[in-house]
Amino acid sequence: MSFYQSDTLMNRSRSILRVTEATGSRSRRADYAALTRRAIIDAARALFAAKGFFAATVEDIAAAARVAPATVYAVGGGKHGLLRTLMDEWQNAPVIQATYDHIATLTDGEAILAATATGTRDMREEWGDVMRTVLATAPHDPRVAEALAAVTASYRQAVLLVAQRLADTAALKPGTSAAAAADVLWFYFGYASYFTLTDENGWTLAEAEKWLLAQASATLLR
Repeated sequence: MSFYQSDTLMNRSRSILRVTEATGSRSRRADYAALTRRAIIDAARALFAAKGFFAATVEDIAAAARVAPATVYAVGGGKHGLLRTLMDEWQNAPVIQATYDHIATLTDGEAILAATATGTRDMREEWGDVMRTVLATAPHDPRVAEALAAVTASYRQAVLLVAQRLADTAALKPGTSAAAAADVLWFYFGYASYFTLTDENGWTLAEAEKWLLAQASATLLR
């Protein structure tokens, strides 16, 4: 190998090393940024649940996430931005699509309602704290109320899809339309019923799921 070839290979190796180091540095920065963002979101979620949206401060969130308050605004968009992020995560929780996909395969009314009851129970196990925060905050904050309205519209559309599946499989009692069934399903599996039974009456989620399923089945199924 000539001196020129050796020098060229060395230069190429140095260039590759610089690119690799730069890529690694960017990757580490991206990983750190993602971890910081996650820490801020998780801190906000815990504090909103413990203290309420209005009582929790940006300073509280920053201290819990071990960042500066300015970082909470820059990364999370402040308290409203963080609550919006939590609502987006709630609305896009994997269990929702998994429940839809499962229901689409079912042809028995009892099984469809059982899947609905289980899916809504799972959502409350995973996201009940965020739901409570949003429901408590919305009446006093127009921005949160607007965001909740959008989430609720999506939720109600999902309930209507369940009702339509019951209608399509001829599972509903005679004279019960899909629209009427959707209203009944919302009564049992919307926001209020689970929280009334668990938060106010002290039931477990399993007890609430069993009772709500029995009532919905008795009301809707032929």
